[in-house]
Amino acid sequence: MALAANRLGVDIGGTFTDVVLETPSGTHSTKVLTTYAAPEDAIVEGLHQVCAKAGLAPSAIGQIIHGTTLATNALIERRGAKTALVTTKGFRDVIEMRTESRFEQYDLDLTLPAPLLPRNRRYVVDERVDATGAVLAPLDMDEVEALAETLRAGAYESVAIGLLHAYVNDAHEKAIAAVLRRALPGVSLSLSSEVSPQMREYERFNTTIANAYIKPLMASYLGRLRARFAAEGVACPVFLMHSGGGIISLETAAEFPVRLVESGPAGGAVFAANIAARHGLDKVLSFDMGGTTAKICLIRNQTPKTARVFEVARSYRFKKGSGMPISIPVIDMVEIGAGGGSLAHVDVMRQIRVGPESAGSEPGPACYGRGGTRPAVTDADLVLGKLDPDNFAGGSIALHPDRSEAALADVLGGPLDMDTMEAAYGLAEVVDENMANAARVHAVENGEDLSQYTMIAFGGAAPLHAARLCEKLGIDRCLVPIGAGVGSAIGFLRAPFAFEANRTMLTRLSRFDAAAVAALFAEMGAEATAFVRSCDADAPILAEHKVYMRYRGQGWEIPVPLSPQDAKAPDAAHILALFEREYETIFGRSVEGLEAEITVFSVNAATPSQTVKPSRAVSASRPAEPAGTRALFDAARGAVGEAAVCARDAFAPGTFVDGPALVTENETTVVVPGSRRAVALADGSIDIVTKEA
Repeated sequence: MALAANRLGVDIGGTFTDVVLETPSGTHSTKVLTTYAAPEDAIVEGLHQVCAKAGLAPSAIGQIIHGTTLATNALIERRGAKTALVTTKGFRDVIEMRTESRFEQYDLDLTLPAPLLPRNRRYVVDERVDATGAVLAPLDMDEVEALAETLRAGAYESVAIGLLHAYVNDAHEKAIAAVLRRALPGVSLSLSSEVSPQMREYERFNTTIANAYIKPLMASYLGRLRARFAAEGVACPVFLMHSGGGIISLETAAEFPVRLVESGPAGGAVFAANIAARHGLDKVLSFDMGGTTAKICLIRNQTPKTARVFEVARSYRFKKGSGMPISIPVIDMVEIGAGGGSLAHVDVMRQIRVGPESAGSEPGPACYGRGGTRPAVTDADLVLGKLDPDNFAGGSIALHPDRSEAALADVLGGPLDMDTMEAAYGLAEVVDENMANAARVHAVENGEDLSQYTMIAFGGAAPLHAARLCEKLGIDRCLVPIGAGVGSAIGFLRAPFAFEANRTMLTRLSRFDAAAVAALFAEMGAEATAFVRSCDADAPILAEHKVYMRYRGQGWEIPVPLSPQDAKAPDAAHILALFEREYETIFGRSVEGLEAEITVFSVNAATPSQTVKPSRAVSASRPAEPAGTRALFDAARGAVGEAAVCARDAFAPGTFVDGPALVTENETTVVVPGSRRAVALADGSIDIVTKEA
C-alpha cells in the first residue's frame, strides 16, 4: 500500500496533544492542551488547526497514525474496568507476592505497590500443566461452569485468564475462555497465552491483567474516536503506534491495548532513529522531554534498542522494581518524572526535589495562570530567561512571570533562604542532574560510553535543557531537528507497520533440536505477518529474528539477533558464538564452563522503513543576524548574561551563532549556553557543538 498523500500524526501527552499534518507541499503542526475527560476533543481541535494551516478539508486526510497515554494513565490512576483474574489453584497471590525483591534495600518502611486486582477479585481453578506442557491435573469443566456463574454475579466487565505454563500449552486457557464467552456475552476476555506467551508467571499474569483492565476503556475510546473522525468527514484508516516502535491496526490495538502503554515514547525513538539515519550517525542518545516526563533511549546503528519487559506506574521515585512489570515488546528506554510540568518541593533534608508529580495541563505550571500555585520546571525556565512569555506555544498560551516568581519564592525560596533567581537555578539544576544521572546509569547498564554519542533532542522541553545535559554528560554534539517540539507525532509517520511475536521454549544448546526451532520460528513468523497484513495487504514484509539467552543458573537473559538464515537452518554452535559475542559486549567477558540456553524466541515482522534522504554536509560559514537579545541565566557560568535571540525560520543552512543564544520557534526554544555554538544544517536541524578553545 502506497503512503497516503495527506497523513496525520497525533500524540496525546500528559500536558500537550501534538498534531502533525504531512502533505506533498509541506508539514504543518500544532500543540493543544490535552483534554483529560475526552482526549478526542483535543485531537479534533488540533486537526482543525493543521488543516486550516494547510488549506485542506479534514476529508482530504488519507491516513491517521495515533499514539496515546490513555492506557498508561488508566493503569497509573487505577481507573480501568472491573476485572477478575482466573488462575491455577495455588497461584492466586502471585501478583501480590511479586518476586520478593526489594527495590530500596535499606528502607525499613518500604511499602510495596498494591496489586492491580485485590484478592477477592482473583479466582482459581483446579488444574495443572508442567513446564513441558504435559497435563498433570485435567481441567474440571463443571468447576469452570460454576465459576462463570460466580463471575456473572460479580458483574465483572473484563476477565484475565492466566494459568501456570499456559505459554507452552494453552488448551486449558482456551477451554475456560470458550465457557466464559458463552456464559458471559459482552464481557471482555484476555488470555495470557495470547497477550504474553512467555515464562515467568508474575510478569505474564500482570501483563494479562493490565490488558484486561484497560481493554473496555480503550475499546470505548477507540470507538468514540472513530465516530468523532467520521463526524468531521474523516473516513480514512486509523492506526495505532505500539510500544515496540511499529504501527498496528485499530482492531489489534483494541484486542491488545497493553501494547499501547509506551506508544508515545516509542514514536519519539523512531523519530530520533530517522534523524540518525539522515545524518549517518551510529551512536545516538535520544532525549525526549515533554510536559510530564523525560525519556532517554540508546540508538545503535540507527535502530532503537528493544526489550521485552518494562515497568509502568513506578511508585517509588521511579525506581526500578517499584512498578508494574509489563511483558511485551517495547523500545528500551529510561523514563523519569522530569517534564516541563514536573513540580518541585523541599524535602525533609532541605533539598530541592523535582517530580514525579506533574501539573499536567490542568492546572499546569503556575505561569499558565490556570490555578497552579506550585513551581514547575517551566516556571524555572521562564524566570531563567529560556522562554518568552509572549510567544509560548506560538503565542497561544500567555505566560505570567510574576506567578512563576511567586510560586518559586513561596515553595523554594522562603524555606531555603534563596532569592527567586537562585531558586529557579536550583530547580533547573536538580532536574537536569536527574536526567543526566538517568542517562549515565542507562549507558552503564548497556556497556556504553556516552562521550562517543551524539544527542538528538526533541519534545517541547528538551531543546531548553539538552545542551546543559551535554555539558554534564561530556557529549560534544547535539542535534535539534526540524519539528522537535512535536517529534513523537512525526515519528508516528516514519514508523513501519510491525508486530512482534514472542514464545518461550526453554532450549539448552546441548539438547538443541534444529528442526523444532526452525518450525517455531516459521509459526511465529506467520503469526506476526498476519497482524501486519491486517494493516497493509500488499507491502513487502521483512522479518527480524532474535533469541533471548543466558548461562544456565542465571536469572535473566540478553537478546541475541539472528539472521533469516539462522532462523531457517539454526545451528547451535553458531548461535552460541553470537551469544558469547553479545555477552562480552555487555559484561566484558564470557563465562567459561557454563552451558548456555535459550529462554525466549522472537520474530518481528515489519514493512520496510521509509527511504531516508541523507542530509548534505554544511559548515558554519556566516554569523546569524539576531532579532534582538534577552537576559539568560547560564548554568555553567552561574550568572545572567545577554543572549542573542534568533528566529529559527531565518536560520539558513550554514548560519551559526555562538552562545549564549536562543533560537526560537513556535513549539520550542533551543538554548545555546556559552560553551556551545549552534549551526543550521541543510535539513533544517540545529547542530549544537562545543566551541573550539
